[in-house]
Amino acid sequence: MRLLSMPTLFTAGLAAATLAASSQAFAYGAGDIFTRVGVAKVAPKSDNGSLAGGAFAVDVQDKTGPAFTLGYRFHDKVGVELLAALPFEHNIALNGDHLASTKHLPPTLTLQYYPLGGSESPVQPYVGAGINYTRFSDERLAIGELELDDAWGAAAQVGVDLLIDEHWALNAAAWYLDIDTDAKINGAAAGTVAIDPMVVMAGLSYRF
Repeated sequence: MRLLSMPTLFTAGLAAATLAASSQAFAYGAGDIFTRVGVAKVAPKSDNGSLAGGAFAVDVQDKTGPAFTLGYRFHDKVGVELLAALPFEHNIALNGDHLASTKHLPPTLTLQYYPLGGSESPVQPYVGAGINYTRFSDERLAIGELELDDAWGAAAQVGVDLLIDEHWALNAAAWYLDIDTDAKINGAAAGTVAIDPMVVMAGLSYRF
């Protein structure tokens, strides 16, 4: 697994947000409608399988880009959240050479649990589990035609909000996505690519 680091935005603002929130108290729970906006890094696992009967070892490269979520808390401690983004474009190395690429759009819906929900704690962690749908597009291959099938898979999530005021918070979150796609080269089945990325996002949360 590749090592991941939180973007500078989160680490630089952590101390300031904690100090600002510690002197204030804000309800945090049922009825909240929220959005989280930030920068996300999609880091596929290090071994993505092989194609063409083992002729090509596959390595899907990391990609960073903007992402956002929309969510709703229907209970102090329970809510739902949808992860969305612009399509991420990944380079794909075959036997170490960058010979392919693809774009993918991975909307992910999670059911979330907030252990401190309903309290006035300025630090609000959460965990979630759900489902991911990944749509692939614009596949490119230097030595022929590549096609990647859309895929469904499980998802898991951890995150934390650091409340700044009644509406704003700093946010950091991470998802594990189970993404396995069947590949075709020049129309013939070529094997399965196991992407299975970690997605790490840092940014701001806004409650309406």
